[in-house]
Amino acid sequence: MSEPRNPLSLDEQVCFALSVASRTVIGCYRDVLEPLGLTHPQYLVMLALWESDGLTLRGLSDVLRLEPATVSPLVKRLEAAGLVRRDRRPDDDRAFSLTVTPEGRALRERALDVPTTMLERFDMDVAELEQVNRRLRELIERADHAQERTTA
Repeated sequence: MSEPRNPLSLDEQVCFALSVASRTVIGCYRDVLEPLGLTHPQYLVMLALWESDGLTLRGLSDVLRLEPATVSPLVKRLEAAGLVRRDRRPDDDRAFSLTVTPEGRALRERALDVPTTMLERFDMDVAELEQVNRRLRELIERADHAQERTTA
């Protein structure tokens, strides 16, 4: 006979599983990103800018789903490292376009090995990773809808 399910058990909480998974996965990136001179949050900023160069700070914050006050210091550190440049937008002198510098574009070439390295570390193939990503995106979408319903 199996024991009755305990709905308040840590192992039953999706928030706990996601929290542990997040910390553990990000920790696995640490020594892979270190030779690139990036922290994990900086890596996410660079990924977003490699995909959509010229974003504003607000646009970058929206893409990363972080507050501008969280993203701004990351951008400043990347700017100090010579990977990103902030230029005033001609249509709005209060906003800046974030542009990847030539050094930042060169770093992208070095970063191309990161996804493959992580797949090897996690002992996963591309199909498995795509399945995990798809399910996580579905969960994020459902959580977004749940938040919308509770704040409406």
